[in-house]
Amino acid sequence: MNDHAAHPQLARIQLFPIKSLDPVVVREARIGPAGGLDLDRAWALHSVEGRWMRGKNAPLIHLIRAEFAPDVSAVTLSSQAPGRPMSPAQLAFPADTEAASAWFSAYFQAPVRVFYAAVGFPDHGLVPGPTIVSTASLEKVCQWFPGITVEQARKRFRANLEVTGVPAFWEDRLFDSDERMITRFRVGDVAFEGAAPCERCVVPSRDPRTGSSLDDFQKRFAELRQAHLPPWSPASRFEHFYHLAVNTRVPSAECGKLVRLGDSLFL
Repeated sequence: MNDHAAHPQLARIQLFPIKSLDPVVVREARIGPAGGLDLDRAWALHSVEGRWMRGKNAPLIHLIRAEFAPDVSAVTLSSQAPGRPMSPAQLAFPADTEAASAWFSAYFQAPVRVFYAAVGFPDHGLVPGPTIVSTASLEKVCQWFPGITVEQARKRFRANLEVTGVPAFWEDRLFDSDERMITRFRVGDVAFEGAAPCERCVVPSRDPRTGSSLDDFQKRFAELRQAHLPPWSPASRFEHFYHLAVNTRVPSAECGKLVRLGDSLFL
């Protein structure tokens, strides 16, 4: 696709209501009080040792399935882990943290507390806005790693907003070559500030349903990302090339506004 003909539109919105667990796909989402999407990463798991439990440090979390009601008012938790039989639990969301804590404690066979925050538990506290990626970028990654489907790539890289109508890595236009600067853009009626490329962790190397890892994923990804860096990407912003998607902020004045499928993205 010719980049000059790009017309980015919002094609997918996914929330991750429980940090590190399955997404729910929605047609619209409201900007929450801290600039993230309302109900995104609203629950987080905490161990008795004082650690946040997530895919990075608790691989068994990959074997938990979370199925949400369409309006995200309820969640059903179940386990696919061998040797850890668990009855499914249907819980009110986000209110029922006590029952959720009991279920996760039984699953991990250790005390776990579930915390709720209306502002969410964003991966990047200084840039807590929705992460943005293009469908073409995910498709390109699937070409690099043929065993990964686009649907799996979405769950591996866990971006909130996905745009179509643009070439691979077009979203690199949404951050500036100067780290002190922001790039202002709009998605529908909502103003955004693009801040930086999103640095990835070990999670994208793992199958989102089994937790099994691809050998040398990070090294191969970084090599291919650098080799396919488009001319509009500010190379100086990549300390290394294991990055995909864009971290954003949303000004406080935008709180309560909606992003919707089909919204255009305007630079």
